[in-house]
Amino acid sequence: MDLKEIRQLLKLVESSNISEIEIEEDDKKLRITKVHPSNNGEVKILQQPAPAAAYPAAPMPVPSAPVAEPQPAAAETPAAPAPEETISSNTVEVRSPMVGTFYAAPSPDSDPYVEKGQSVASGQTLCIVEAMKLMNEIECEVSGKIVDILIENAQPVEYNQVLFLIEKV
Repeated sequence: MDLKEIRQLLKLVESSNISEIEIEEDDKKLRITKVHPSNNGEVKILQQPAPAAAYPAAPMPVPSAPVAEPQPAAAETPAAPAPEETISSNTVEVRSPMVGTFYAAPSPDSDPYVEKGQSVASGQTLCIVEAMKLMNEIECEVSGKIVDILIENAQPVEYNQVLFLIEKV
């Protein structure tokens, strides 16, 4: 496996929901693991020679890889309900209407549209979600106060992912 193929695999892991991928080729084994978002989305690469006995068993790790993926998601799931427990009936979740990249400001050198604790009005732009080179402004649907911003600037977002918590006034 050459450097170009490894870079392509890194881009695939970074831009998808894949948390881990393992590939065996000849006598080499490549494993790419995406680190939890709390570690700034860094990607680790572990490359080592594959054991001779592991090569014939290569079809077995493929089914176990999807089993390994839900475990990190399950580990993240308990963390998600914690904020929901503190959400009052007066709090509104602003969700991403599409898959894309979250941008907190109109340009890299601009101030963010909104900050935590800031009051917002209905129709006010909260952020941009870039999808397929189109910049989509996400507007506030209620007037209130930003309780929390749940995603970092320039991070990928999924469809229906909660981006902001707003307390209605």
